[in-house]
Amino acid sequence: MQELIYLRSYPDSIQQQVSQLLQQGKLGSTLQKRYPEQQHAIQTDKALYELTLNLKQQFMKSSDPISKVQFDPKIHVINNALGTHTQVSRVQGGKLKSKNEIRVASLLKQLPLPILQMVVVHELAHLREKDHNKAFYQLCQYMEPQYHQLELDLRLFLTWRDSAEGV
Repeated sequence: MQELIYLRSYPDSIQQQVSQLLQQGKLGSTLQKRYPEQQHAIQTDKALYELTLNLKQQFMKSSDPISKVQFDPKIHVINNALGTHTQVSRVQGGKLKSKNEIRVASLLKQLPLPILQMVVVHELAHLREKDHNKAFYQLCQYMEPQYHQLELDLRLFLTWRDSAEGV
């Protein structure tokens, strides 16, 4: 069985199913059936910022404001996650000001909108929960009820992209 680096934490049964789909050359068509519209309109930093603010306004009104949201071509799937949340602190006068920034991998421009939204939800959840704990994942599921399925589908897209079939 081919090593499935994005699916290491998943049960063997899922890894075997994915390996079988890859061997049969069917993983791409399976994903395309699930997500017929793979191209979405969120292609600019401004559009990504608006998407993020809409989700924040809908689910996390009382959370700290976000000063910057952008696509980042430097985020690499293996070395980093597909998104980052940073809190930049600066001294202004006699006060310490902090700004929240969210960056997501430019690769997400090419994936279906629900998957991009899932990554944005993940990064928004870090405004309240810094660690990947139970409360963090509950917040993610509150904002996106299909969060865990979308996370698996993202991993399937990455697996397909790295396979000979997705090239």
